[in-house]
Amino acid sequence: MKKAFVIGHPITHSRSPLIHGEWLKANAIAGSYEAFDVAPEALSSFVARLRAGEFVGGNVTVPHKEAVFALCDRVDDQARKIGAVNTLVLDGGKVRGFNTDYLGFLGNLDQNAPGWDRGLTSAIVLGAGGASRAILLALIERGVKTIHLLNRTVSKAQSLAAEFGSSVVPGPLSAFNTLAPNTALVVNASSIGMHETRFEGIDLARLPKSALVTDIVYVPLVTPLLAEARASGLRVLDGLGMLLHQAVPGFEAWFGVRPVVTPDLRRLVEATL
Repeated sequence: MKKAFVIGHPITHSRSPLIHGEWLKANAIAGSYEAFDVAPEALSSFVARLRAGEFVGGNVTVPHKEAVFALCDRVDDQARKIGAVNTLVLDGGKVRGFNTDYLGFLGNLDQNAPGWDRGLTSAIVLGAGGASRAILLALIERGVKTIHLLNRTVSKAQSLAAEFGSSVVPGPLSAFNTLAPNTALVVNASSIGMHETRFEGIDLARLPKSALVTDIVYVPLVTPLLAEARASGLRVLDGLGMLLHQAVPGFEAWFGVRPVVTPDLRRLVEATL
């Protein structure tokens, strides 16, 4: 029986066992997917278990996404650009690492806001932390010409923008209201929105009425940013779809079947939030 996992510290909050468990049942696969709480000092020992053949692969969540990078035998170009690994696959006795966060972001938008990237020339990304890397990579791959990376600490946005090239333009959060009228997509890639935290001084009403506002935060499902966007008559997209879609490539790599993100699966996971 093929065995896969998700590791983190803590890990009890993870919805990944529910998602992959449903796909295993739906596809009648004799496999398992289990959560393991792995402390940082035990990470290398756990990866050794994977390399020894105990598992076919697994997912990696906080705080291990950056640390596991160095423990992989091979890492793909996208994960190298993002600087983090969230999916591991055992391949010929070697541990291969890749990052599916950017695929999850794109899959969510493609499924739930089809055509979102058609003619898209300018976007705003809020936050310059680790999650922003996957969003920037996704938007660059879709050909967005100008991505305004806004962050409270401008120097952090400047450092990150320098890694991704001239299409990423750093700036302060205070620049939002000036940029908004010419922006068709806003992405919150920060943790603001969790625990009812909110952005101050951002006027979403300045965006075009056709603009799409999306958030990578999915607890709560409707963040203050999305609630304000909806009140302003804008299109909104929550972060749960990104979680679901980022799981697809890993499952396919481990179990040989490409699973489908269905409304029933979303409702099942949504009921646990």
